Amino acid sequence: MSIVYGRRYDTGELCAIHIEHGLIQHVVPAWTTGRATDWPFVAPGLFDIQINGHSGIWYSHAGLTSNQVLQTLTAYFAHGVTRLCPTLITAGHDALAAGFAALREACEQVPWAGHMVPGFHLEGPFISPEDGPRGAHPLEHVRPADWDEFCQLQEIAGGRIKLVTLAPESPNAVAFIRRAVASGVVISIGHTAATRDQIQAAVDAGAALSTHLGNGAHGMMRRHPNYIWEQLGEPRLYASIIPDGHHLPASVVNAIVKTKTPYRTILTCDASGLAGCQSGFYELGSGRFELLPDGRIVIAGQQQLLAGSSLATDTCIASMIKMSGVSLRDAIDMATRTPARLLDQPQFRLQRGSRADLFLFRLPPDATRLDVVATIACGEVRYGSIAV
Repeated sequence: MSIVYGRRYDTGELCAIHIEHGLIQHVVPAWTTGRATDWPFVAPGLFDIQINGHSGIWYSHAGLTSNQVLQTLTAYFAHGVTRLCPTLITAGHDALAAGFAALREACEQVPWAGHMVPGFHLEGPFISPEDGPRGAHPLEHVRPADWDEFCQLQEIAGGRIKLVTLAPESPNAVAFIRRAVASGVVISIGHTAATRDQIQAAVDAGAALSTHLGNGAHGMMRRHPNYIWEQLGEPRLYASIIPDGHHLPASVVNAIVKTKTPYRTILTCDASGLAGCQSGFYELGSGRFELLPDGRIVIAGQQQLLAGSSLATDTCIASMIKMSGVSLRDAIDMATRTPARLLDQPQFRLQRGSRADLFLFRLPPDATRLDVVATIACGEVRYGSIAV
């Protein structure tokens, strides 16, 4: 049996968490002769539903291997992440098939990877071809929603595609949504220029989420109605946001979380395959990009048009608190319990019987990211040390 000591993220109380056989056996009060604030916080491991890779490795690259998948997954333990959805963006069919095959192989052959990955996320290729809504997705691979193609990819993935982002205006989208939802796949609206009626039709068919609401949009649009307002005002939709301090201003973050509430808002870093890389210029399949020292990824030659981020979920939590004033508890829950609820996955908690996915961290004043001390997944220390 191992014991983790820390301050509960939700109450601030000191506790001792007893772990055995990968599960929490007991959570009991603890005391210290020193200062309680010297102890790190303890919280359930983070769950990010949209991560595209790490260390120059992209999940949607045709040459992806299972060993590369394991390398990327391991890197996120340092950020307190114990569950994530590897995300494949718009690409040709062969590249998507190869990516899902490598992900499946990693999850089936290595138990900890299978525990860490509850499902895969397909973001595209059934999205808007318009500049702005398309974002950095390559235009040449954007195509209409195709149920037969998806079924082929789902078979290659071993049934592990659990989340699909598409545009409601894509041809065949509504029929696709109905069939996907009936098969147990969660549908998200994203990279879209849809009308109000198209958004309503998608939600009526079963769409449940807006992917990185406020991003993947035109730089200029009609003040109202527009597809951001329509999704924000639709109570049946969850909203994921990227609160890294770059993708959205504080005013928009506040508007979304106050409208959707923490119960229906999901924090994601949407980290690209350049996460963990040095700043500089990179040639990718869809063009030339620059990774700036502050973590932004932009189209080379300017610093305004974002093409992704290299920052992880721990940065988004610290930034979310700073931008919106939400509590630490709400910020953590939006990156743990809310995504689990959306995808019908177990909501890990600091209580007996829960899977021992935890992370210890400190949050110094004015910190730009959480200072992760240790990460435990299925009861095993995967990063850092649990010694107080």
